[in-house]
Amino acid sequence: MKNPDVQLVAFCDVVEAAAKTFNEKYAGGRASVYTDYSKMLEREKLDLVYICLPPFAHNDEVQIAAENGTNVFIEKPIALDVKLGQAMVDAVNAAGVKSQVGFMYRFGTAVERTKYYLSQGRMGLPSLFIGRYFCNSLHSAWWREKEKSGGQIVEQIIHVYDLARYFLGDPQSVIADMENLFHRDVERYTSEDVSSSVIRFKSGALASVSATNTAIPGRWISDWYLVTKNATTYFEGANDSTITWTDDPWAPEERISSKKDLYNAETLDFISAVKSDRSTRVPLSEGLESLRLVLAVREAAESRKSVSL
Repeated sequence: MKNPDVQLVAFCDVVEAAAKTFNEKYAGGRASVYTDYSKMLEREKLDLVYICLPPFAHNDEVQIAAENGTNVFIEKPIALDVKLGQAMVDAVNAAGVKSQVGFMYRFGTAVERTKYYLSQGRMGLPSLFIGRYFCNSLHSAWWREKEKSGGQIVEQIIHVYDLARYFLGDPQSVIADMENLFHRDVERYTSEDVSSSVIRFKSGALASVSATNTAIPGRWISDWYLVTKNATTYFEGANDSTITWTDDPWAPEERISSKKDLYNAETLDFISAVKSDRSTRVPLSEGLESLRLVLAVREAAESRKSVSL
């Protein structure tokens, strides 16, 4: 979707042909092309940069962008370890630039409505979140290698874990398990293809998240339940939910449905935050906390012991 506030002026990729292809497709060939991001960030003096790298490729691009006064949008997970993630957060905070992490579920109409009801006390105290993510795909070659992607929990299911945090608050401890059951014969497939976890939050609420990469080929299924004192909500996705109010036997079910473009919504929020000098909805600090959670889930699954956060 074109935005009149945005002009694409530079593209960078270690494969120059890829950067040139993006330049032709999205900027009509008028933008600059780089294979070195540090040179691009130093020379172009950009207002915004979008960092869309696989997890293993993250290095110091956020820090260099921040040092050059460039506001940063970054995909999840922001890193594969807390040390690098913390360095990113420290850099944007020190420079005073804006940051946004690509947790697009937070921008869904149904998610926003529920978050509003929670903030107003209408739903009462949350007690339980149940989330699932089902797919069946070989994904990219790097994705299959846990040392490059972090595994399915860290690279993919982080979206669901982020929602659990968004609704329930700070996690306290986690138990989990995972396995690679059906891809052992696929070359360099070291990621888990089934996982399940139970998280205890500081409020006393619980969350259970289960995922698999062995479900229905060609379908990407992600849905969630949220149970609170006054309501039970089923989310078919970030835009669509049904709220059943349990504190009033006469209250009708509330159906929420929209066609909102979540990717456009997170971009518009990012641009608006830069223009109006306000905080973004999902700053890098939030990306770091969700990274801490999924790394703890993976640690618990690998050790088969409870992990405290």
